[in-house]
Amino acid sequence: MVTVRLIGVSDKTEKKSRSFSLPPKLVAYVQAAPLALILGFFLALPILMIAIVSFWDYDFAQMYPGFVTFNYGETLGSWVTWQTYLNTLKFAAIVWAITLFCGFWVAYFLAFHIRTTTMQMVLFLICTVPFLTSNIIRMISWIPVLGRNGLVNGALVNMGIVPAPIEWLLYSDFAVVLAMVHLYTLFMVTPIFNTLMRIDKSLVEAARDAGATSWQILWNVIIPLAKPGIAIGTIFVVTLVMADFSTVQVMSGGQSASVALMMKNQMSLLQYPAAAANAVILLALVLLMVAGILRVVDIRKEL
Repeated sequence: MVTVRLIGVSDKTEKKSRSFSLPPKLVAYVQAAPLALILGFFLALPILMIAIVSFWDYDFAQMYPGFVTFNYGETLGSWVTWQTYLNTLKFAAIVWAITLFCGFWVAYFLAFHIRTTTMQMVLFLICTVPFLTSNIIRMISWIPVLGRNGLVNGALVNMGIVPAPIEWLLYSDFAVVLAMVHLYTLFMVTPIFNTLMRIDKSLVEAARDAGATSWQILWNVIIPLAKPGIAIGTIFVVTLVMADFSTVQVMSGGQSASVALMMKNQMSLLQYPAAAANAVILLALVLLMVAGILRVVDIRKEL
């Protein structure tokens, strides 16, 4: 009798446990809920607060909650603001082009000319060595190199190539672009290298057996298959350049401007609603650019 009762109790327990089981579709949502809460609290909520503050009024001392649109009117109606946005887009386009050219060839060399996986990883890790220091240190390290009495000007003058130091090497748009290329090239190398490593080498061999030249293989086989990595690298580089203010401020010597630097100056003057309006416009612009990239290239295979 005791044995029979124990079996009955266990059966009831199993029935109760089965009654509380979640549907398979709901299980996935429950598993994603913690990450969704974290992203909602630390990403969506701050963006929502910035959008709300962009409609507030302000003066030299404080902000006044309300709903006004002159922050956007002053931002979009100012020619200086348009010039600043165009200057930021110019930096983004130039840095993107240079990082794409340099990053693709570095990734191509690692993926197709280095035979062993161990050596590929070693060389790739060497590329990441600069990331052991902060962006600020790597950026300001260019000042003693490009300065009027720096290494480059000293070498050019001593060799008689130029009669006097070149002024535009530092505190110019050239210095800004050079520092950004140095900072962000690896963000282009990594996704392209990851994509090239997934290409089946038999496709390259088949194209070579069919009589295709190296450039034809590159243009018709490798580059089309590398488009997802190029798109991801483009998103990384463009968004980083659009949000960078420290490089523009330091390397241009205050002679150039960007949207992020303009927002930083507005916040230093306690003009938080105006800076929030600029942040919303910049976010919308970046999202439009990312959406355009995703319309052209399907990156789901890389995710």
